[in-house]
Amino acid sequence: NSLEYILSSITQQVKSIPLGEGWWGAGEKPLSEDDKIYPFKVQTSDEEIEDLHERIDRARYPDPLEDSSFHYGFNSTYLKKVVSYWRNNFDWKKQVEVLNKYPHFKTRIEGLDVHYVHVRPPRPENRKVLPLMLVHGWPGSFYEFYKILPLLTENQDGPVFEVICPSIPGYGFSDAPQKQGFDSMAAARIFLTLMERLGFSQFYLQGGDWGSLITTNMAQMKPKCVKGLHLNMFMIRKGFKMMLSIMIGPYLPFLVGLTREDVRRLFPYIEKNVWEILRETGYFHMQATKPDTAGCGVNDSPVGLAAYILEKFSTWTDLKNRDLVDGGLERKFSLDDLLTNVMIYWTTGSIVSSMRFYKENFKNNIDKRVDARTGIFVPTGLAAFPGELMHTPKSWAQLRYRNIYSYTFMPRGGHFAAFEEPQMLANDLLQFVKKVEKL
Repeated sequence: NSLEYILSSITQQVKSIPLGEGWWGAGEKPLSEDDKIYPFKVQTSDEEIEDLHERIDRARYPDPLEDSSFHYGFNSTYLKKVVSYWRNNFDWKKQVEVLNKYPHFKTRIEGLDVHYVHVRPPRPENRKVLPLMLVHGWPGSFYEFYKILPLLTENQDGPVFEVICPSIPGYGFSDAPQKQGFDSMAAARIFLTLMERLGFSQFYLQGGDWGSLITTNMAQMKPKCVKGLHLNMFMIRKGFKMMLSIMIGPYLPFLVGLTREDVRRLFPYIEKNVWEILRETGYFHMQATKPDTAGCGVNDSPVGLAAYILEKFSTWTDLKNRDLVDGGLERKFSLDDLLTNVMIYWTTGSIVSSMRFYKENFKNNIDKRVDARTGIFVPTGLAAFPGELMHTPKSWAQLRYRNIYSYTFMPRGGHFAAFEEPQMLANDLLQFVKKVEKL
């Protein structure tokens, strides 16, 4: 009996991680904090637009190397075309109206004004309404979800969703932390507080990029509150099972739990998961070490900021886009949508604080953090998009996510799933939720 008690208490302990506590405002923490929710509207001014135009007009461009396409980063010949559109055709005032199409709010949590969009279903009669939080990553924003929002709130088949899209603190219209140490677990705790403040005791979560780690942390902190976790990016720690399947997988995949599609996406392993990652993660090392140095330039120059952000929307959508002179940028996205995302960073001056999130999460060995050593036990749905930088097979994901209800090989699409393939992501999220709800 005593052995049973010890074993059960150990398994109980590993099913959640501590909430912790924090305060991220400037100076000393006050004795009390306003916890009211305030409506918020995105605003602009002629002065803001004039300042942008003046800076654009003074931009200096380097000459690109011949035939380099996007292999050296954002090609400056195409950059001039994008910036010309931004300067002469892009209507920021009109895009501000688009942003304000959905209701925005702010509320103060742990010393920070946290911004979020809150969309209720327009016709919820006789329908099951499920609360859902969608969390973005870098260099995205809440705006990535604008095309998927109507698909989730006005869906005709099955449940409909009441959706909350927050801005990670340090991104867009959420305040930036003033103190060191604001990592994914701090963001997770703040978003759990937000859901509690909105009166949701149980809810679904969806995320990619940083949103994937933040929502995973939320599920680890309060597993009883999270009905289901849906991710379009998921990473695991390297271990023996992973090493074994890398060695045996190309020859006898079925022995190590790999499918044909896994083999196609994973191998040749060194090329796809070492060299390719090295080629595409220079930004990561910079932001995880000295974000403020690199950030100075892109915070001061709108053209530099656009190149820095939009290069990711090219390459992370499809690595083959590096072979194209225009980076394939307008194949999946409109310049209006892309520049709206850039403007959210530009007008809020939030690029440096968004970059610091890498430093805060990688100051120490992330594999030794409590969340990396704790499994996730809530119902989980995984959507594996072929254009994602790293592929994680189901047999690997199961080592961390212990309760996988659905795992889908998505037929197309890359890193910015909601922005690029909203219908496909919505469909996969819906089939997962139906399984969890037994509908």
